[in-house]
Amino acid sequence: MENTHSTRPEFYTYHNEAMAPLPFAQAEYDQRIAGLRKIMQDQDLTAVVLTSMHNIAYYSGFLYCSFGRPYACVVTHDTTHTISAGIDAGQPARRSACANITYTDWKRDNYWRAVKSCTGGAKSIGIEGDHLTLMAQQKLQEFLGPQKITDIAPATMLQRMIKSSAEIALIKEGARIADVGGFAIRDAIKVGTREIDVAMAGRDAMELEIAKSFPDSEIRDSWVWFQSGLNTDGAHNPVTTRRLEAGDILSLNTFPMINGYYTALERTLFVGEPNQAQMRVWQANVEAHELGLSLIKQGATCSGICDEINALFEAHNLLQYRSFGYGHSFGILSHYYGREAGLELREDIDTMLTPGMVVSMEPMVTLPETDAAAGGYREHDIVVITDKGEENITKFPYGPEHNIVAA
Repeated sequence: MENTHSTRPEFYTYHNEAMAPLPFAQAEYDQRIAGLRKIMQDQDLTAVVLTSMHNIAYYSGFLYCSFGRPYACVVTHDTTHTISAGIDAGQPARRSACANITYTDWKRDNYWRAVKSCTGGAKSIGIEGDHLTLMAQQKLQEFLGPQKITDIAPATMLQRMIKSSAEIALIKEGARIADVGGFAIRDAIKVGTREIDVAMAGRDAMELEIAKSFPDSEIRDSWVWFQSGLNTDGAHNPVTTRRLEAGDILSLNTFPMINGYYTALERTLFVGEPNQAQMRVWQANVEAHELGLSLIKQGATCSGICDEINALFEAHNLLQYRSFGYGHSFGILSHYYGREAGLELREDIDTMLTPGMVVSMEPMVTLPETDAAAGGYREHDIVVITDKGEENITKFPYGPEHNIVAA
């Protein structure tokens, strides 16, 4: 059989129909790329090869689905390209705010050949050190041959931590839709119902609202964690088929994603009246939540906020039951894929809150099965820091006055 490899391209450009509407205006992406080029200039880089879902989406608008294949956004001082796999056909070009190159699968490492077509002979290249594997770094060195490789992940994270007005508008819509899911979940709660049925009610409500409010967006990756009884002990415990029982502690967690931007709502509820020990812990966690919300202000530090909430929990003899920090940044794929670790309310982070930041307040304590108050208690609101003050964009009510559902 004749070998036809020589007639098949290693990479190519593929345009199939007109551009799809981008999540933001072209000017928004131009501004982000300008910020990245300032980072490149400061660090003396001639090219940047971005590989993570969050940074590629942030700088280009294209949110890839890997399925084991590598993707990239390659930025030089005068060009920007997304690099995508042939299996995606024309979708990446339609969804990128820049040029796109498609690589083919028939020859190993065509991905790196496509990347090299953009970087040329760049001698100093920026990478995401928290994403690019050792194997991929070896391939980069082999195919691109830079004299210097620099980790630009921390600098890009700092850029993403400050949201534009367009981002904040989208995040506010996300918080609204998280509340939509929350109300659907609360309406679905009754003794005998399975966790999965309650979760699906919330997810379906959110996806329908996203489709209605953002008809040009890709509908993907919104989900609900709804836990009951001891399943509430971990914040990220998966949904099960457990049926709700009278007296159960419940944890409501909605996570809508709109154009790559996650938001969240988390609430403690009970089906039937909590016992005295449960009520004490729940009220203490609500007190911590309200204290935390009052502390989120321009000029406050992450560690300072954490210290004050720690003192409150210690006074209630509950600090030993706290399992993670008190909040984190929200933005592109945050914090599921694109964690902005410089903005988390923890003892070891001294970042000062400034306008443009978006941060959650989400205290949680988990008590073991041997305790009369066994289970996980958490509340979660999202706050936007502005020049004019702070805005809590979560509207779903919290606390025993609102979230005890009749058994």
